[in-house]
Formats: sequence, C-alpha cells, structure tokens
Amino acid sequence: MKGITILGSTGSIGVSTLDVISQHPDEFELIALTANKDVANLRRQCLRYRPRYAVMADANSAGILRRYLGVELPEISVLAGIEGLEEVAVANETDYVMAAIVGAAGLMPTLAAAKAGKRVLLANKEALVMSGKIFMDAVKEHGAVLLPIDSEHNAIYQCMPADYRDGLSRAGVSRILLTASGGPFRDYPLDRLPEVTPDEACAHPNWNMGRKISVDSATMMNKGLEVIEACWLFDTGPDRIQVVLHPQSIIHSLVEYVDGSVLAQLGNPDMRTPIAHALAWPGRMASGVKPLDLFQIARLDFTEPDLDRFPCLRLAFAAVETGGTATAVLNAANEVAVEAFLQGQIRFTDIPVVVESALDGVPPSPAEALDSILRADQQARIFAASVIGNLAA
Repeated sequence: MKGITILGSTGSIGVSTLDVISQHPDEFELIALTANKDVANLRRQCLRYRPRYAVMADANSAGILRRYLGVELPEISVLAGIEGLEEVAVANETDYVMAAIVGAAGLMPTLAAAKAGKRVLLANKEALVMSGKIFMDAVKEHGAVLLPIDSEHNAIYQCMPADYRDGLSRAGVSRILLTASGGPFRDYPLDRLPEVTPDEACAHPNWNMGRKISVDSATMMNKGLEVIEACWLFDTGPDRIQVVLHPQSIIHSLVEYVDGSVLAQLGNPDMRTPIAHALAWPGRMASGVKPLDLFQIARLDFTEPDLDRFPCLRLAFAAVETGGTATAVLNAANEVAVEAFLQGQIRFTDIPVVVESALDGVPPSPAEALDSILRADQQARIFAASVIGNLAA
C-alpha cells in the first residue's frame, strides 16, 4: 500500500485523484486531504474517504471542521495553516504527494515534500514558476521523484527518451511542441474582448477546471506558465519550445527529434489520464477514462498562436528570458489581476496590462534564495494592486 497525501483535494485535480485511487483500493491508503477554506467539501470528502489527517490552510476553517469531525470522525486529526500542510507533506506515512494547491500558496508544502524525498505529483505550476532552480535542486539533492501532472508536461514526459536529463541535444531532442486549446476566445472578435464576463472567460470548451485556471487558459497565461515550467522540468531554454494551438485537445504535446521523428501523446481531455500515469509510473493502471475514438475525432487542427490576441503568452516568454525573480513577479501580478477580474474590478483585457506594468515596475533579482523570491512575490502583488486601483478609478 502506498500512502498518498492530496494537497488541494477539493479542487478539480484533487477530485480526479480521489476518483482514480478509489478504483484501486488495494494499492493506495489515503493519508491526508487538504483545502483552504472549503469546509463543506473537505468534510464531505473526509466522511467518504476517511483519511488519517485533514488540513485547512485557513485556521478559522480548521476550527469549524474540527468541531464537525470531533463528533463524526474523531479518529481524524485536523491540522491548520502552512505548518499543517507541510506536516502531512513530509509525514512518514506519506509516500506520494499530489501537489494540487492552486497559486503561490502551494509552494512551501510542495517544496517540503521534495526535500523529504517523496514522489511528488506536480500539478502546482508555481513551485517551478516561482522557484525553479531551488525546487529542482531539492529534487536532485533529496532523491525525490518528480512526475508532472499537467496534461501537456505529462505528455512530454511520456514522449521523452529515458536519458533526457543528460541534455536534450545529447538525447537527440530538437524541440518541444507544447499544445494549447486556445481557450474560449481563440476565434472571438478582438474588439469584443474588453467586454467579456468572468463566466464567459471560465467557460472552457474542452476542460473542466477551477475559475482561476480557466481565466488563465482564456488569456493563455496558463500556457505561458507551462512554458516556464517546461524549461525547468526538461532543462531547456524557451527557444526550444514552440506553442501550438490545437483546439481539439486530443494531442496533449509532442517531442521533435533531430532525425525528423515527432512523438505525440494522444488521449481524451481528462486529467485522470496523467494522474493515473504518475500514480502507476513506471507501470500503467486503469484511470476510468473512456478510450479515444479516432473515427469520432476525425480531424486534428493546428495553428500558430496570435500574440496580439494573447499578450500574456508574450509576457511569459519575456519573463523566462529575463530570468531571476521575473517569473515570480509575472505569476504574482497575474494572480492579483485574475482575482480582480473575477471580482468585476477590471476588464479581461486589463489583465495583461497589470502584469506588464508589474514586470516593468518590479526590478528582477537573482532567484537563488526563497527569501528573495517571496519578497519579489509580495512586491509584485502590492504593485499590481496599485495598478488595478488606478484602472478601476
């Protein structure tokens, strides 16, 4: 039995992970479930799955959950805050950690899991976007196993040769082709983008995701963050990564080799596939995903992204080229801008304006220590908030 902790169990990735492991009850033991403030859903999950620990990042929410479970399931230990998240991430009983907390809040417990030598199933982009070198160094130094959960990075991982960590050129890899659906606005009239609503931005045509990630997909910042993540995961520069719009979301990414071969991973757009791959690696296990019907798909389309339509993608490439804390600034400003858009404070087209202003206004510094990264993150949030205030005035 492998013990698994799910950081962010009430989100879409967490729910899909619970679905996969519930199909294999003899292989996995659920050690901990965690959430931020969603007491109702975490309580419901605890009642159904009976983990050893339940953690709420928000202390007040933890108190409420503790009162419920103290009566219903007193054997479950309820923990709180970043300390509680880190405790279950490094617990001796935990073998696998699904890192699915959205945003910068997931950085510290995910890094703690890497330092504890766990198998880290990485669905949290910010661990690499904010602190790529620190995180990858921790994985190597402490013997952790890092497996990507993003469908695109998982596809690339499956298509890479076994020796890719020795260098892509030495392994015969020439390019990574990172696919993107283009979100709900890939064909939307440009002059109408300023008027789109949060609900329209969250209506992804292919994937069922949380609201923040859905907006990131609509701006293609999600793909920009994935470019940065891919640079760290596969030890390459952005010049070897090509983003390809593929509206069907059937090819999840491709790897091009120097001999002209291009390997692709295909599958229905369902996150249970990469989750099952990472849980079973190096083997395979059933995920519950229906088989791909190529006759029903019938066609696959590919186009180059328009950076005028998707300026956030351009900004992400610029940030990774700049290096240092620029990617942390990019991520922090985007988080603040997306939340402001979801709250109706700014327009959809203001999101890249806020991000670019932060990149210009917060000077980058070396990203070799967590303190400098977290300081840049905080500075970017304050700067982005001030820009939003001016836009909303």
